[in-house]
Amino acid sequence: MNIFKRLFRIGSAEANSLVDKLEDPIKMTEQGIRDLKKNLSSALQALAEVKALAIRSKNDANKYSEKAKDYEKKAILLLKKAERGEITAEEADRLASECLVQKDTFISNAATARKDQEKFEAHVAKLDKNIKNLKSNVKKYENELRTLKARAKVAKATKNINKQLADVDSSSTVSMLERMKDKVAEEESLAESYADIASESTSIDDEIENALESGSAEVKASDSLAALKAKLGQA
Repeated sequence: MNIFKRLFRIGSAEANSLVDKLEDPIKMTEQGIRDLKKNLSSALQALAEVKALAIRSKNDANKYSEKAKDYEKKAILLLKKAERGEITAEEADRLASECLVQKDTFISNAATARKDQEKFEAHVAKLDKNIKNLKSNVKKYENELRTLKARAKVAKATKNINKQLADVDSSSTVSMLERMKDKVAEEESLAESYADIASESTSIDDEIENALESGSAEVKASDSLAALKAKLGQA
């Protein structure tokens, strides 16, 4: 019994220690998951903003390219007008030159916008990768947290059961059972004793009655036998 009590106490101590060790990690993991979700929300917002910048840069690049093409077309139209004599050659050259200056400006703007687009798209790719890692980590830690909570619950239940088993003697359950056994044995012995006394305590009146009944039966039997013999002629 002592060795079992010792084992129960050891098991209880280990379970209690396990629960103590698990409580803080559970809280820390929960806080860590909350922090990760906040980071994930911020990252998603940043991703949306950077994507918007990439889209805007792309649209600007396209718009500047179209503007550059448009000014080139205008320069060509001016030169053709000069050929047809609709405007002077000097005026056509001056205006066409201005168109080409605008064309170069828009080409430069388009190139800058393309570079910005590439830069923003690189940021988008990096943020997207980080977000996927964050999502994966959140899912992983949530699964680990569920396992941790389950382990803590089992450990706590084991601790309580082992504590109850270890405290059986201190709760006097065993001693009460032993006292009950002694009480029952005592009652059984008393019952047997009273039965013996009852069988030995036949009163004198009972003895007299028994004797009278016994004698009467014998006399009656003798008379019956004599009558039977007389009837048979054997008397």
